[in-house]
Amino acid sequence: MSMTSDPTRVDADDLIALRGRAARLKPVRSMAARSSLAGAHRSRFRGRGMDYRESRHYQAGDDIRNMDWRITARAGHPHVKLFDEERERPVVVLADFGPSMFFATTGAFKSVIAARLAALIGWSAVSHGDRIGALIFSGHASGRHQELSPAGGRRGQMRLIRALVEAGDPDRGLAAAAEDDGAVDAGPSDDGEGALTTALARLRRVARPGSLVFLLSDFYRMDDDTERHLARLAQHNDLTAFQVLDPLEQAPPPPGRYGISDGRRSGIIDTASGAERMRYQRHFERHHARVAEITGRNAIPLMRVGTADDPAEHLAAVMAARGRGGAASARRRRTA
Repeated sequence: MSMTSDPTRVDADDLIALRGRAARLKPVRSMAARSSLAGAHRSRFRGRGMDYRESRHYQAGDDIRNMDWRITARAGHPHVKLFDEERERPVVVLADFGPSMFFATTGAFKSVIAARLAALIGWSAVSHGDRIGALIFSGHASGRHQELSPAGGRRGQMRLIRALVEAGDPDRGLAAAAEDDGAVDAGPSDDGEGALTTALARLRRVARPGSLVFLLSDFYRMDDDTERHLARLAQHNDLTAFQVLDPLEQAPPPPGRYGISDGRRSGIIDTASGAERMRYQRHFERHHARVAEITGRNAIPLMRVGTADDPAEHLAAVMAARGRGGAASARRRRTA
């Protein structure tokens, strides 16, 4: 994975260059497509397609070209073949560009990793004839978000890249945060609690039933209603979650005093004492456990991606796992 000269900013050339790597990824799904447009994915609808599903008794109006002569001869009454009709599948990315995503102690900012994941997903989708859409949100009290309805081809992907570059600009994020400081009753709290829930509610307008949805976030802006919206989305769509993390969010730093800043305010993290290190560790363990519990209860695959990791490798692993799971499900259906 080539790295941008500035690991704190999302770079358009970097995202465009991911096209070659994404072409080698093969998106798979366990939920059948429901779109009315023709495409390259198996649908719940049955019609004339490439994949044989089953044979049934002939009914008035059936196309005689689909007669199953072998079963007809054996059963003594006419049967016709049914095929899985191929349908186009929308792919939708929910990308978090809230304040906590503009952070890293190694590798690239979490916002940059999320943008690379989104670009890889987009390139892979359009290379396989799917449409790509997105909902990009900032997590600020000003409630900034951008909805991109699914669109196909290079035009749809370049529209996504432009939105990712704009959202991944740290200066823009600081400007939004400064506006929030002066806002009166602007909405969510200044730390963005509940912003993910708001984004998920909006996502239901972008992701039509049957969509393949990827959630890219560190999941710090959850609240008590987050799971309710996730559950509703998971009922009608195929969800995968990527939790983007820095190493400091998985283990405390060596004992010492560390200066920190969000660009507006400064503070100190003191990990000199064992008690403080334990408190630090438990804080993040509780958060990670909560994310795993919520996604697990709703059967949403969860992958953790570090700021020094290669997003393409993680995405390939997820696709491979989904492919094995989908094949196993298909075998179980055939033998049931």
